[in-house]
Amino acid sequence: MDKKSRYILATILFALGLFLAIYPFLDAKLQGYLVSHETAFIDRVIDGDTVESNETSIRLLGINTPERGEIYYLEAKEFLEDLVLNKTVRLEYGKDKKDRYGRTLAYLYIGSNNVNLKLVEDGYANIYFPSGRDTNYNQFAQSWEKCGENLCEISKHECARCIKLTKFDYKNEIMILENTCSFDCELTGWIIKDEGRKKFIFPEFVLEGLENIEILVDEGKNNENTLYWTGETYVWTDSGDSLFLRDDEGGLVLWESY
Repeated sequence: MDKKSRYILATILFALGLFLAIYPFLDAKLQGYLVSHETAFIDRVIDGDTVESNETSIRLLGINTPERGEIYYLEAKEFLEDLVLNKTVRLEYGKDKKDRYGRTLAYLYIGSNNVNLKLVEDGYANIYFPSGRDTNYNQFAQSWEKCGENLCEISKHECARCIKLTKFDYKNEIMILENTCSFDCELTGWIIKDEGRKKFIFPEFVLEGLENIEILVDEGKNNENTLYWTGETYVWTDSGDSLFLRDDEGGLVLWESY
């Protein structure tokens, strides 16, 4: 074998050896990509944050949209239908691929556009990260802050500028709201809500001028100084959450995340 042939053979053997050495790494990366990136044809939209593909339910990650009977429920559903119904989307998964109901958890993409994020940007969903904040959280939170319509629209109620959250002890499930104006504010029908489905609806209640009210997540009987959020063992999650306060017409009075 001449010198040139020996050089070619040595090069081939070196390349083969290198490939065999890094193959497990490449294979793992390829498998990870295939597992975390799939496509689906959306043949049904159940509501604003849940779709179906071939009878498989897919829950959109990072967001929560209104329930049936709540303001903007239908609008959120129709908005999502316009975006994805009868279209092929790319799925990208988070930490958990399934939720406790067996639904697939995913971010939906059409091209480079994140469908989940679009729902937040247009005010049809609030941010929702019950399993902990992932790499998308900051972008979603910034989009919520910039949003100014639909669910993000600021309340026009005369008391919206008066009511302030002066204490939010999420670990002990304690909130205090203060009326910073000199006149009384009727809060009957106002709602405190977390990022998910839990909500407290104010009973018939007037918060007098320059006074405050404590709201506790606990069993108890309402009095002039304390209101009780009953029916829940806890509301605020350790992994991070948001408090949304809305007036009786759904206008956003305030919100705070931790």
